[in-house]
Amino acid sequence: MFIFGLIIFFGAHFFSALCRPQRAALVAKLGEMPFKGLYAIVSLSGFALIILGWRQADASLLYAPPYFLRHIAFALMPISIILLVAAYAPAGRIAPVVKHPMLAGVKVWAFAHLLANGEMRSVILFGSFLAFAVIDRIAVKKRDEAVPARGPVRNDIIVIVIGIVAYGVIAHYLHRYIAGVPLY
Repeated sequence: MFIFGLIIFFGAHFFSALCRPQRAALVAKLGEMPFKGLYAIVSLSGFALIILGWRQADASLLYAPPYFLRHIAFALMPISIILLVAAYAPAGRIAPVVKHPMLAGVKVWAFAHLLANGEMRSVILFGSFLAFAVIDRIAVKKRDEAVPARGPVRNDIIVIVIGIVAYGVIAHYLHRYIAGVPLY
């Protein structure tokens, strides 16, 4: 179920990222909103299977990370959440500098988790997300998409506050339910 979920989730994302002419043809055939709805259903189905399959996935140890790497992961995680928030908020200075804050946030999130987790399922999950984010960033660069325009610094302050609060909620409350691992 875990691997099947990864295939569905990343299949949809790779189609959207790498098969631009086919994506455009499907959008033209279905319409923008129906395409987005179908894309969301497929992506969320894959994501749900990843979460449901996580606990049954192979948790054998591939490597034992030194304990101090956990602290580095904890330090990187607020950055990743701030970048994810910046992807959906009105642009300040963060989005134009990073160029694609969603992919940057995913890369930081995946890398942080690879530092702290050495079991098979973590390496597969976070390695997949890291590889996808790198490949998609290359694809975005080749498409030469526009960089968000600079906005006021107050937008960054709002993004940082929301990101830190979201990180606190995830770390202190939600992580145990999402991953089955309490952090505190």
